[in-house]
Amino acid sequence: MSKIYLFLADGFEPVEALAPVDVMRRAGINVVTVSIMGRATVEAAHGVKVVADALFEECSFSDADALVLPGGSVGTDNLSACAPLRASIASANAEGKIIAAICAAPMVFGRMGLLVGRRATCYPGYEGELAGAKYTAAAVEQDDNIITACGPAASFEFGFSIVENICGGEAVALIREQMRFNDL
Repeated sequence: MSKIYLFLADGFEPVEALAPVDVMRRAGINVVTVSIMGRATVEAAHGVKVVADALFEECSFSDADALVLPGGSVGTDNLSACAPLRASIASANAEGKIIAAICAAPMVFGRMGLLVGRRATCYPGYEGELAGAKYTAAAVEQDDNIITACGPAASFEFGFSIVENICGGEAVALIREQMRFNDL
């Protein structure tokens, strides 16, 4: 079974975490939400509290098919400041595993130098943090193993893009139908 880790830090944007988690779990992917805060309860933006499945220090990410970062300005700064998380991202990227970030979070990849020469998108105003990237302003952008998305409105499409990479287009088509996206 495929395994994806999604990282939570105080100040994360809840829809950018929970909508993709919902989509990925509907696809049968084992998604583990991971707190980098040293405690299970993470306070998202807008006062939303979420209990993570695991703490960062309890996990080994060698079995990951993908690592996912939700945005939110404060949450992204907290993710970016976590050296062990950055090391895990660098390792996953070196192995060609999917690394994905939405909204402000692509700047974590930019600060790490992972976007040089790559197409990427992010929330408007953060494009200067995508060091060396070819900024596209797309809702969702994929360049090889790196998936980026522009913000809360792209949360479902971001999740669908991750699912397509792990499970294929047929899985996405089925989930889109079941969730009634085809009726919009």
